[in-house]
Formats: sequence, structure tokens, C-alpha cells
Amino acid sequence: MSSVESIPGPKIRKKVGTDALIQRGFIVVIALYLIITLAFPLYAMLSKAFEVYNYDLSQFSVQASDEEGNFTTGPVTLLDLNAELGLLGDSDMAAKGDGRLSLTQFFPDFSFRSPVMYRVAGTDEKSVFLVGSERHVGTESVEVDSNTFRKVVVRPVKSRGMSNFTRYFSTPALFRSIGNSVFIATVSTIITVTLAFWFAYALSRSCMKYKGFFRLVAMAPILVPSLLPGIALVYLFGNQGILKGLLMGQSIYGPIGIVIGSVFFTFPHAMLIIGTALSISDARLYEAAVSLRASRWRTFWTVTIPGARYGLISAAFVVFNLVITDFGLPKVIGGQFNVLAVDIYKQVIGQQNFEMGAVVSVVLLLPALLAFAIDRQVQKKQVAGLTARSVVFEPKPDRKADTGWLFYCSLVAVFILGIIGICQMAALIKFWPYDMSLSLNNYAFDRMDGGGWAAYKNSIKLGLLTAFVGTVVVFLGAYMVEKTSDFTKGRSGFQMLAMMPMAIPGMVLGLAYIFFFNNPANPLNFIYGTMAILVVSTVTHFYTVSHLTAVTALKQMDTEFESVASSLKQPFYKLFARVTVPVCMPAILNISIYLFVNAMTTVSAVVFLYSTDTALASIAVLNMDDAGDIAPAAAMGMMIFYTNAAARLLHAVGSRAILKRSEAWRQR
Repeated sequence: MSSVESIPGPKIRKKVGTDALIQRGFIVVIALYLIITLAFPLYAMLSKAFEVYNYDLSQFSVQASDEEGNFTTGPVTLLDLNAELGLLGDSDMAAKGDGRLSLTQFFPDFSFRSPVMYRVAGTDEKSVFLVGSERHVGTESVEVDSNTFRKVVVRPVKSRGMSNFTRYFSTPALFRSIGNSVFIATVSTIITVTLAFWFAYALSRSCMKYKGFFRLVAMAPILVPSLLPGIALVYLFGNQGILKGLLMGQSIYGPIGIVIGSVFFTFPHAMLIIGTALSISDARLYEAAVSLRASRWRTFWTVTIPGARYGLISAAFVVFNLVITDFGLPKVIGGQFNVLAVDIYKQVIGQQNFEMGAVVSVVLLLPALLAFAIDRQVQKKQVAGLTARSVVFEPKPDRKADTGWLFYCSLVAVFILGIIGICQMAALIKFWPYDMSLSLNNYAFDRMDGGGWAAYKNSIKLGLLTAFVGTVVVFLGAYMVEKTSDFTKGRSGFQMLAMMPMAIPGMVLGLAYIFFFNNPANPLNFIYGTMAILVVSTVTHFYTVSHLTAVTALKQMDTEFESVASSLKQPFYKLFARVTVPVCMPAILNISIYLFVNAMTTVSAVVFLYSTDTALASIAVLNMDDAGDIAPAAAMGMMIFYTNAAARLLHAVGSRAILKRSEAWRQR
């Protein structure tokens, strides 16, 4: 049987309508936003990591006169002088960025009052040296007196290579941070996932009382910056701590404190993921286990764990990523136990060594990217555990087991509330532990370092702007990707860009913004040091989770809405405003509160980007702790907690009122 040949003639292309063009335009615009705020800064940071500055002493020669001012000896290069004196070794040739090397150190008997004259020249046409602020290029010599000679410096030569990485891995103190970070992240992940699993199991598989209360308590750590548990642990187990005896001589400043604090602030993330996995179990599997007379322990290992394995794996990688990239907690309570995130801060803020800061950022980026990639791969292999025929699992009362679960959840709740409670107590006590009377003096932030009440107001401003701008950008981007027909390659590229922020640590993003936006050649340089760059960095940092929330809501809408609107010749923006937004309003409100809370608590993404006019409450906590004002730092941390709790409450009340109007169609 002969095959049917295609009809000859010109290839017919499907005409792209006005709506489709506008939608594609939106995708391109938001994709450009992500490229400019994520891809370009990361490229600038990677480029900085490979920038090498070295002093080339062979490029400069110096000739000194006798005391009568006569030049009786010929010029000699700095390389020969250095070889004769043995002043600088190979390691000294590596400069920090735009450093400068003074020529006076090559003359041990130098005195600026000496009558000796000096001639300085380059050995080739590209040689550059400075006399004060005056720049000289080439081989023409410059004659100066002793007083002026002390102002003569040479600048390093810029090149590219792996020298920064070689220096990093050959520095024991820096290299040790990799092992420390992985160790802390691994231990914290094991403890957190274990505690969160049993907590989620108690909420979903028991009939214990007060489940709503325990869910509320479990979410409390999300409302505070990661620095707060560190401050609480200082008051509990520090040198003047009320429970320091429980550590049996061990110090809270180091791995013990970092692990305990990490368990606190990552617990709700793990509990949410595992709780979701446990809540969709099929009751028929448990009925089959009962009919086969399987023991509870065997049922647990053959039904419960396999059903929740993807949630457990995902929770483990999320917790690992959060811990290894966190900066605030190890900065407060890490002591001399260095980790990668703190090393970045020390290199950039402490030593102004931006190249080495970029190197540490690249090193920190690798485990974060690996954890993210494995998590995404595992999720691709996940199969549906709840089908149309499934029966939702409903736990049966068991007095003994329910009492045990209530006791366990109570212990976890005491741990969480205890951390927050000790911070509140510290914020109200006049002078711990010598004057335990109550006072509001610690809330007089204008008398402390850190930015005062203006920093708190800036945080609220940042939260509101981030919630508004971020929600608009994220939801529009998700809508265009989900509802635009065809344009497959463009949509796939946008999805890849939208997933990238989840794998980028906040410290890395903040440092990348310095290299990209602080460049005078960048036309967007004007936003550096303003509130705008804080909003942009925060929206970008938390883009992925918001995007996934919006996409999940949009996938629940039938594509027939678009078909009906098209048949009625209605533009897509009318459908978007009158149908899509009301239907997706719960998701939109959830995105806005998620962005607000994270903007209030974030430290790592903005610690490099704030200015004196845009200091934030979370940064004020860090600065006050550095200055020794620990009680005021606790008070500012509690102000962040109050604000986020009030925002959550307002969100719940407001959502109910808004949804009552916008979701009235659901009641019909």
C-alpha cells in the first residue's frame, strides 16, 4: 500500500491573534525581569570569582639619588629590589581587588624628610603607576622628592584564572567551613525531619485534642527572623543563661546552638511538606493491611512510609537547603565555628575582599543547586497516591495512642513557644540577669545602633511593596504561561527561569546584586542603595514558591473558560479580570501574605544592599546584636513577630470578607 504524499504548495502558518501577541509580550517582559534581576547578577558574580589581581613588579623601575641629588646609579626594577630584600613572597603578589602597593617599602632607609630624589618609570608602554591622584602611563620617568615619593603607588594587574579558588582551598580556615556547613545542615535535617514527621503524623493519624492549636504553634517560627532563636538560646544557655547547666559544660556558641536554632526555624517547612504527603493517603491500603492481620509496625513500614517517601525526601532537601544557606543564626550564635554563609559576610564586609566573597558564594551555590536538582528529579518520579477511587483516611480514636501523641506535640509546642517566650521576656527585662524588673526601655530603638524605629517602618514599607509588586508580577507571569496557547519554547524557557530563584541562596543573590547594580556602567545603577533594589531582590528571592502557588491555582481552572471567551470575541483581559482573578483570589491572597512575611524576616538577601536610609528591622536585630545590645535586638525581633502575626490575622479576616464577595458564585 503506497503512502499518501503531502499536497505540494506553500506551508500555511497559523495566524497569531492580538490576544496571543499581547500574552506573549507579557511573557517576554517578565522573563526579561528575571534575566535582569537573576541571570545577569549571577553572571557578574561568577565573573568576579575568576578575576585575579596580581602585582607585576617587573613593570616598574626606580632610581634613587645620593644626598646631593645626583643619580650615580642606574634604575633597578622592583622585581630585582624585592629579590634583593626578600620583602614580598608569592602570596603577597595577590592583591585584593583594586589594592595599591607603596614603593617606599622597597627602601628600608626611606625618610620623607630626606634630600634624596627618586625617578619612577614603567618598563613598558602599558605600565601604570600613581603619584597621589595623578596617573602615569608608559616608560617616561617621573622625578619626585622624598615627601612626594611616599605617595607613589602601583596598582595590580587584572587577569582571569583559578587563583582565587586555589587560594580558597589552600586556606585551612576557609576550606574547613565547607565541612562545617555540610555537617550542620545534615545533622539539622535529620533531627528536623524526624521531629516534623512524628508531629505531622500525630495531626493526621490521631484523634488527639487541640489539633488546631498545635498547627498554629508549629507555624509560629515562620513569623520570626532566623536570628531570633539564636538570641533566645543565648539567654537560655549562654554565660548568664538560666539553663546553662543542662549543657554540662558545653558551649552554646557553636554547632550545638546552630543545630538547635536551625531545627526551630526549619520545623514548619518540613511539617507542612510531610503533613501534605500524609494527608492524601488511601484508606483502602490500611483496610487491606488490617484484613491481612499486619501489625501496626509492619503497616507503618509497608504502607505509611512508602506513601510519604516523596514528602520526606522533599522535606529533607528543603531543610538542608535552608540550613546550609542561612546567615543570621550562625552569625549570632556560631562563635568561632565558621560556615559558608558567614564567610561570605566576613570576606565582603570585614575584609572588603569581594573576589574571595564571590568564590565562597560559588562554593555555597553548589550544594544548594545539587539539593534543588535532586529534589526536582525525585518529584518527577512521584506518582499519584490518591486516585478518583481512593478513600480518604480517617483515624479512629485510640485513647492510649492519642494521649501519647498529645504529650509529644505538647513537648514540641513547649520548645517553640519557649524560644519565642524567652525572647519576649528578655525584651521586657531591664538588665538581665542583675535587674529583672519589667521595663519598655529596650523598645527605645532610637537610642540604639541599627536604625531605630525608622528601620521598623522601612521593613513594613518593604513588606507592603513586595507583597503588591510581587503578587502582580508573579500572578501575571503564571497566568500568561498557563493560559497562552502555543509558544511552547517561550513558555518552557520562562518556567526554567521561574524555578531558578529557589536554588539561589540569599547571600549569593545579595552579593551578585552588588557586582551588577553597583557598576556605574549599568543603566540600572540608580536603584542601588534605594528601597527599589530591596523590593526587587526580595521579590526575586521568593519568586519560585509564589509562582508555583499561582500555577497550581490556575491549573484548577478549566480551559473551556478561554474557549467560551474566544467564541464570544471577548479579549483575554476581561476574562482575566472578571473570572480568573475572582476564582484564584485565595491563591492571590496567599501569595501576598507569603511575600509580606518573608520581606519582614529576610536577612541574607538584603544584608549587602541596605543603606542608612533603607535600614530594615531584621538588619537592625543583627546590628544591635553585634553592638552588644542583645535585649533591644530581642525586642526588635519580637516587633517583627507581632507585625507578622497581626498581618496573618488581618489576612485571615480580610480574606474571609473578600472571598465572601468574590467567591459568591461557589455558593450557587
